[in-house]
Amino acid sequence: MKLANFKSLLWGLPVIVILSMLMYGCPSQQQLGANADAAQKVYVAPGEYDEFYGFMSGGYSGQLSVYGIPSGRHLYTIPVFSQEATNAYGYSEESKPMLNTTHGFVPWGDSHHPELSQTDGVPDGRWIFINENNTPRVARINLSTFTTDEIIEIPNSAGNHASSFVTPNTEYVSAATRFSIPMDDENLNNEDVPISEYSEHFKGTLSFIKVGDDGKMGIDFQILVPGFDYDLSHAGKGPSDGWSFFTSYNSEQAHTLLEVNASKNDKDFIAAVNWRKAAEYAAAGEGRMVEGEHYRNYVDHDTHTAKSELIEEVRVLDPRELEGLIYFLPTPKSPHGVDVDPSGQYIVAGGKLSTVIPVHSFEKMIQAIENEEFEGEIDGIPVLNYDAILHGEVENPGLGPLHTEFDDRGNAYTTAFISSEIVKWDLETTQVLDRIQTYYSPGHLMIPGGDSQKPWGKYLVALNKITKDRYLPTGPELFHSAQLIDISGEKMKLLLDFPTEGEPHYAQAIPADLVRPNQTQFYKLEENNHPDAVKGEDETRVERDGNEVHIYMSTIRTHFAPDNIEGVKVGDKVYFHITNLEQDWDIPHGFAVKGMNNSELLIMPGETRTIVWEPKKVGVIPFYCTDFCSALHQEMQGYIRVSPEGSDVEIAYGTGQ
Repeated sequence: MKLANFKSLLWGLPVIVILSMLMYGCPSQQQLGANADAAQKVYVAPGEYDEFYGFMSGGYSGQLSVYGIPSGRHLYTIPVFSQEATNAYGYSEESKPMLNTTHGFVPWGDSHHPELSQTDGVPDGRWIFINENNTPRVARINLSTFTTDEIIEIPNSAGNHASSFVTPNTEYVSAATRFSIPMDDENLNNEDVPISEYSEHFKGTLSFIKVGDDGKMGIDFQILVPGFDYDLSHAGKGPSDGWSFFTSYNSEQAHTLLEVNASKNDKDFIAAVNWRKAAEYAAAGEGRMVEGEHYRNYVDHDTHTAKSELIEEVRVLDPRELEGLIYFLPTPKSPHGVDVDPSGQYIVAGGKLSTVIPVHSFEKMIQAIENEEFEGEIDGIPVLNYDAILHGEVENPGLGPLHTEFDDRGNAYTTAFISSEIVKWDLETTQVLDRIQTYYSPGHLMIPGGDSQKPWGKYLVALNKITKDRYLPTGPELFHSAQLIDISGEKMKLLLDFPTEGEPHYAQAIPADLVRPNQTQFYKLEENNHPDAVKGEDETRVERDGNEVHIYMSTIRTHFAPDNIEGVKVGDKVYFHITNLEQDWDIPHGFAVKGMNNSELLIMPGETRTIVWEPKKVGVIPFYCTDFCSALHQEMQGYIRVSPEGSDVEIAYGTGQ
């Protein structure tokens, strides 16, 4: 291990002091270019559609938000990793299994990076994937229904930040551990060791999740890597298809006060992974199977019900034993984002504390590997010579460069977090061409298709971390800010800013025409094979099984069947199995019971949903529809009579006389 080659003790502290001074010194009330022309470009008339769907991670909300672009209108929120009372996701019996993990039922998640599925390197509108950082998971969302179809847990990982990034034909979704942890040599179990022994015991893993033609996900293999922090990733494309690139920081292997102690080395690394070779190793049975319990939760579309399966092992590949899996590209300094341009030739890193943007050449990287131009080796991973792989360095890129996306004209756009700007530069010459201020501290940015082989280079969205002074104040907390920038011309122009929900970390966008025609409008009732479904009011009923009461109910404009129920007792566990008989678009019905210690229920047309209620008091309790469904929505109500425990009131029910 030759970490000494990368150390420079003169770097870290001064840069951090500058960062701290500038972080909150961003511009105040500025005119950033908004004018009547900008207003016309973002105006979408009533009844007309936006040009793009924009998908923004919800960060600590755990969800994925959908916006129209260019209007900035919030269209929908897709529940993914957190319970969502709006539609009972994570509360209904059918959706609870989606949140199963080896830590038990986890009702909250921290969603970070959405990534659209691709075919031949181009977003195809089938699915969008998103990762969960806190309890490492990856979700697959079906874009015909805008619902979460599958969530897979990632074992042997602590914090899943460098995820979820797809390969050009969605063969794999990659993920990487953010926090390395101590792992025993035999089974990679988290060990009970002194934290001060970090460099002796701590390891990380890079995971590759195989995606079937039907979308089914499974962890094909993991690669054992040194105990750094793995931050972000992107897959190669074109000539670099078959490789994935992961940034890492903390090559110092510090374990306390990382803001100082993980900023000492002059260069950290991008890990270049030959995933195609790794897949060949895995297919040949190389590596070893280790303990790795993890849940795969998925929706059974036949019954519209989520199921969980526990998988107990995972294959692990070790670079010390298998040659050619992974190489380290030295990269200054604490790199955060890593982005591959549409041609697949250039790998761009955003060193948080770097004064330049290094642009690595894939062609030179391959030559350096063939010529063994190595500076050293770390845990069996060769470190390539920096100068041998460098295409060029972008000078004066702004302070705190983080993330880069690309248009379809050979230009790159990088966020500068500290100096609060977007910097446009030429990929071939690495010369800066233009810069535009954003409001406060942009993290990620997004160009529709801007991380694929086909950017739709018309708009750029800056995802700003701080919002103060931008909107009407809403107390101590303000929603984050997104800014829409026109990049169709030589100079960038600000068009619009709009608040976003949670903390959007990354975003994706796709032309609406690739998604909108495939929308599901309702579920066919005759195809509803939920075991507790009713296909008409004549099948509705109430049944007692011990202290369980099962109510098989239907909804249709504008009544429930049954709407009068008696015979329920204190101490019972009441299951409402409700089928929405509507066969019309956008006619869900809701259901709520007074005092229910659960959420309301929202049932889509043709769907069956179940919610549990445990009555604790005697009385006649009202229930009603929560989603305004027609002129007589207020009349859509009913009563359920609750008698004392041990009462001899028999089950009775009915609707209408």
